[in-house]
Amino acid sequence: MVATSYWPGKSGEQVEVLDETVGSLLRRAAGQAPDTVALVEGVPEPAERRTWTYAELLDESERAARALLGRFSPGERVAVWANNIPEWVILELAAALADITLVTVNPALRETELRHVLGHSRAAGVFLRHEYRGNPMARTLAGIRDDLPDLHTSVLFEDWAEFCAEGSAGRELPEVAPSSPAQIQYTSGTTGLPKGVVLHHRGITNNARIAYVRTFALQPGEAQLNPMPLFHTAGCVLATLASIGSLGTHVLPPYFDPGLMLELTESERCAAMGGVPTMLIAMLEHPALPRTDLSSLRYMLSGGASVPPELVRRVEEAFGVPMSIIYAQTEASPGITITRPDDTPDDRAHTVGRPLPLAEVKIVDAAGAVVPTGVTGELCTRGYHVMTGYLDAPEATAAAIDADGWLHTGDLASMDDRGYCRIDGRLKDMIIRGGENIYPREIEQVLAEHPAVAEVAVVGVPDPVWGERVAAFIRLNPEGETVGEKELFDHVRAHLAPHKTPRTWVFVDGFPLTGSGKIRKNALREDYVAGRLPM
Repeated sequence: MVATSYWPGKSGEQVEVLDETVGSLLRRAAGQAPDTVALVEGVPEPAERRTWTYAELLDESERAARALLGRFSPGERVAVWANNIPEWVILELAAALADITLVTVNPALRETELRHVLGHSRAAGVFLRHEYRGNPMARTLAGIRDDLPDLHTSVLFEDWAEFCAEGSAGRELPEVAPSSPAQIQYTSGTTGLPKGVVLHHRGITNNARIAYVRTFALQPGEAQLNPMPLFHTAGCVLATLASIGSLGTHVLPPYFDPGLMLELTESERCAAMGGVPTMLIAMLEHPALPRTDLSSLRYMLSGGASVPPELVRRVEEAFGVPMSIIYAQTEASPGITITRPDDTPDDRAHTVGRPLPLAEVKIVDAAGAVVPTGVTGELCTRGYHVMTGYLDAPEATAAAIDADGWLHTGDLASMDDRGYCRIDGRLKDMIIRGGENIYPREIEQVLAEHPAVAEVAVVGVPDPVWGERVAAFIRLNPEGETVGEKELFDHVRAHLAPHKTPRTWVFVDGFPLTGSGKIRKNALREDYVAGRLPM
């Protein structure tokens, strides 16, 4: 029981932070379970599913690491721009073994977005698909190469075997420190361009072990289905590293498809499966669900967006297992709190659980004072899991991590006297659509470039499937051309990824303003939800 909204991070549980790296995690697994299947390519046709044992996964990862060191030096940054393919995971492990920092890139990004990520990270190389789902990735990269002076190497995953053949057996791999940067993940905020979150080996390996392996008592040889995109910490940290840490089998579909998820659960005998709420809804509504053998499942998991209590109840009834919700943030490696399978149904549905062991959590008011239990404030966390900082952004880092080491999440939350937390909203002006963080100003800047647009405000409005959807409120230039939703949709779509393109368009004559002349976005959202603006 806690008297105030502060969780000390030491709950009496026998947990410790290990001085481990991603590479040492893999080597330990290969030493303990060399013949266990470590990775399965979850393509639709079972006969075409490639597999790797832990011995094979280590062998190929070390060969790829040596090939990397033939082109890059330890400490350099290499980007990965592809969907969920096994080579993505092997590159993640190889980079870790070579002390090279992996920069993860959303395969949906377009030219402007890609230029920012590769340029800001000063990536020396990029591994990519030639094309994915209509996105001409190789052509896009070719169009911006001249703008990226640090980028000297690009490798198509279609040429992966030839690249790995460069891995000379005589080339030594370096010693890697647990404090070394393992990944840089770009996350959207509320102002400016997406920031590069620098995550260290100690943070991500321990967070995966403590958040998933311990919470769900993952067993050696158990299959875990991972539909989360690998460019997210949920995919490449929690799911990937927890599977290795538990000596489990990582089942990796190349994309999310609800029918494929159900088929893989049955055919690969998966014990664990999860996804953002949008994915769970799609599986619940799929006609194959009633006839799918789910007897291997032990638990379900969700997070990344607000999870309605009714959805938790529907999932537990349909799949016949408890469902956990994780509250996470990229800057926290990423897990902060989680509901356990043995929590009460009410706690599983209505809270995001208690803080993870060794994660200090407090909820504070605007002055930074810890609030009483049951009072809403900003959730802050401190411990091994907090990021190194934002890449080349000391002011942003100082704003996020205070002098005492507390990461200020920007999320509004409350804690009860048992330590269970509820997320009540966000201080930040961020939209979370189906687990994707979307940054409004980036969309506003694109729309403002259209000559017909005089003013624009982009906000998130509630959506029953996606959690939130992007809504654009537009005041047209009275002297400009007449445009409608289609023209503006096409304009945004030409510059930004599909998930950032507004699906709701509201044309207004003016905006509610603050005393200093700023648009009151909260008022726009409230008026829209209340039906005082066109739906």
